[in-house]
Amino acid sequence: MTEMKAESVAQSAAAPSPFTPIAEYAFLSNCHTGALVAPDGSIGWLCVPRFDAPSVFGTLLDRGGGFFRLGPFGLNFPAARHYEPGTNTLLTTWQAPGGWIVVRDALTMGPRRVEDTVTPHTRPPTDDDAEHVLVRTVQCIEGSVEIELVCEPVLDYGRTPGEWSLVGTDRHTADVTGAGQTLRLRSDMALGVEANTVRARHVLEGGEELFCALSWAQDLEGPEDVAAANAQLDATTRFWRSWLSRARMPDHEFRGPIRRSALAIKGLTFMPTGATVAALTTSLPETPGGQRNWDYRYTWIRDSTFTLQALHWMNLDWEADEYMQFIGDLDRNEDGSLQIMYGIDGRRDLTESTRDDLTGYAGARPVRVGNGAFDQRQNDVYGAALDSILLHTRRSQRLPRRLWPIVESQAECARKVWREPDQGIWEARGAPQNYVSSKLMCWVAMDRAAKLGRMRGDDERAADWAGIADEIKADILEHGVDSRGVLRQHYDTDALDASTLLAALFGFLPGDDERMRATVLAIAEELTDAGFVLRYRTGETDDGMSGKEGTFVICSFWLVSALSIIGERQRARDLMERLLRIASPLGLYAEEFDADTGRHLGNFPQAFSHLALIEAAARIILADRLAEIT
Repeated sequence: MTEMKAESVAQSAAAPSPFTPIAEYAFLSNCHTGALVAPDGSIGWLCVPRFDAPSVFGTLLDRGGGFFRLGPFGLNFPAARHYEPGTNTLLTTWQAPGGWIVVRDALTMGPRRVEDTVTPHTRPPTDDDAEHVLVRTVQCIEGSVEIELVCEPVLDYGRTPGEWSLVGTDRHTADVTGAGQTLRLRSDMALGVEANTVRARHVLEGGEELFCALSWAQDLEGPEDVAAANAQLDATTRFWRSWLSRARMPDHEFRGPIRRSALAIKGLTFMPTGATVAALTTSLPETPGGQRNWDYRYTWIRDSTFTLQALHWMNLDWEADEYMQFIGDLDRNEDGSLQIMYGIDGRRDLTESTRDDLTGYAGARPVRVGNGAFDQRQNDVYGAALDSILLHTRRSQRLPRRLWPIVESQAECARKVWREPDQGIWEARGAPQNYVSSKLMCWVAMDRAAKLGRMRGDDERAADWAGIADEIKADILEHGVDSRGVLRQHYDTDALDASTLLAALFGFLPGDDERMRATVLAIAEELTDAGFVLRYRTGETDDGMSGKEGTFVICSFWLVSALSIIGERQRARDLMERLLRIASPLGLYAEEFDADTGRHLGNFPQAFSHLALIEAAARIILADRLAEIT
């Protein structure tokens, strides 16, 4: 008999798995750290005390990585989940055999009372700040329901099971210690310690309410009873709504997605320094079961211009200024250049390691801590920094003295390196190339530097920088355009790359330029999967990795913006509507979308995706408003 060989089949994003689909998680934040809550009520990801700290709960990346569940005993699927409007506070409604309950979850915020020694501030503290407590309440709204609490932290990314000890004699408080940390759990349920787990069960009758709270605050402070727990949750609701009330929210059909995106971006902001993490998580796969798994809990300079643009467009000028001050504080390389990314505290060394003891999300390995791309040479960084400074300067009507040296150094760096190959915007780990998007961003650097120079009154230097911008533009148009008049990925290929859409977004070519139009339409028609945009075709690009990847959400929103710019208003709106329909049940976006399965892929929630949504919505709204007066 002939032996049949089994064919190797790529893992599907929808394969049966004990891992919760990425888009099913809810996001909580106190602007110091964040948590992900699975539909069954389990906290599956929480790093304390800050975004980039080791995880305390990590079933997101390993089913034995620790979790914290509060919900009805024996049930895993709730009746409904939603955020309290205008907040990052989660409400989960359950229908149990005996009745109905509502669980309320938040990482709480409240009036600042003392100096924060847990995550000290380098920026001026605001009136409200993180309390470093996860507060959860359950209210029985009908009948009676048996409630279960299970808290099983495994600290240091799943390496160290917590050691529990009851505090006092009433069984309502327990401390867990491990990996140099101590956290305190309080509840009005009687707690029992079982090995490395604390458990509690209680039958809740109609009209009754209970709470639990996990604290890593100074002196492990937290609510002592359900009234105090509700007071902290109410203060958190007031914080989010008060913050959102300062934002400009257009009266438009896209108001809801813009609002949720604004809350997500604020939730990914590290309040002590003003930095924004690219995403809450590490190592969620871009390819199911693959190795395209990165740690995104850091701040990328390339995100800065999109962050500033979104914040200023929403009139959130305080947040924009905080982020700009963070940029101003950053240490630069010996040649004066900024790194492509930094830690949220401004640190430069993000050396990457792997946690080979973890299974990874649905078998996607390795799990990475740190990001080895931090010392890559990516020539787009200069343009991102200077575009940010120009945006901020135009809005604030002043160029702070401390930012001018950055303008000078980044302009000179761009002048020196723009002809050199680099790793490109996507941080390819293959051979350096003359990427068009990198040249484009060097043009942005020189163009913005020239504008800033004129604003400062340095006409001679402005003219010099403008001349370099013209030289870069001519080089791109000579070597970076194929025979069809379409912008290439890099000078030695005719492959398409979604990053060339930035030519439209940054005004490199006007919307009525035939090369710009040809590029946008080629990407729309040839670099898409079921209408959603790929970064590039992995078979045509040496990115140093194996396997395919999903469509990139940010690239699809960029295409919406670019279509608007070239006058394709209906196509822009059609794609925008499709993108809004694929949001997670709670209105959030990961980095990628798998068109074959409808699943989200990559780190979650992704700031870049939400920033691009705001820009795309703004361009459609602008076109709609202009149409009203023509």
